[in-house]
Amino acid sequence: MIEIAPSLLSADFSRLAEEIGSIEKLGINMLHLDVMDGHFVPNITFGPGLIKDLRGSSKMVFDVHLMIENPEKYVRDFVRAGADIVTVHAEATLHLHRLLSQIKEEGVKAAVALNPATPLTAIEWVLPQLDMVLLMSVNPGFGGQQFIPAVLPKIKALKQMLLEKGLKIPIQVDGGINRHTAGTVVAAGADILVAGSAVFGEADRGQAIQALLNATATIGE
Repeated sequence: MIEIAPSLLSADFSRLAEEIGSIEKLGINMLHLDVMDGHFVPNITFGPGLIKDLRGSSKMVFDVHLMIENPEKYVRDFVRAGADIVTVHAEATLHLHRLLSQIKEEGVKAAVALNPATPLTAIEWVLPQLDMVLLMSVNPGFGGQQFIPAVLPKIKALKQMLLEKGLKIPIQVDGGINRHTAGTVVAAGADILVAGSAVFGEADRGQAIQALLNATATIGE
């Protein structure tokens, strides 16, 4: 079953608790939280303090996407703040295997994100450590960007790689996901769609989420 993970980046930051409550009551199970440091990506968002404040008002899975340099220095802080999944970029660390082991030792799920131009070979040898793979379909740093179609064959290649290795690891795709792109992304092999403005940018959140699901409903039939 396809899962929608709304991205907090596109929510109204003046009323975040209300914003996440509006999607949780619709049955959304996963919230995507983009942490940016202004170095790894050209933007700054929030840190563990905000995640800790939100944790008490939500039972959703907190999928914390660290778009930061030296992520190994901050893993424990984000886990203690309430992260259920910690996603790190392969491009942001020299010792990916060690970093993934560190995340696992904190008792949460570990995932790796790849930028559009980063090849799958960057994660091939750590796949058995992973609970999820995130493929970026935009260059990270800002919300509201347009989907990069060149990522579609990359999704297909990753799906094939996982099948050949006998690994059941969900593929998450983030960037430019809307009702026009959701179907092709799922057809390529995606399991979890991160959607920012396509959910939080719409007045009727329930209708927006259903539109995304409808766009993927006939895939595989």
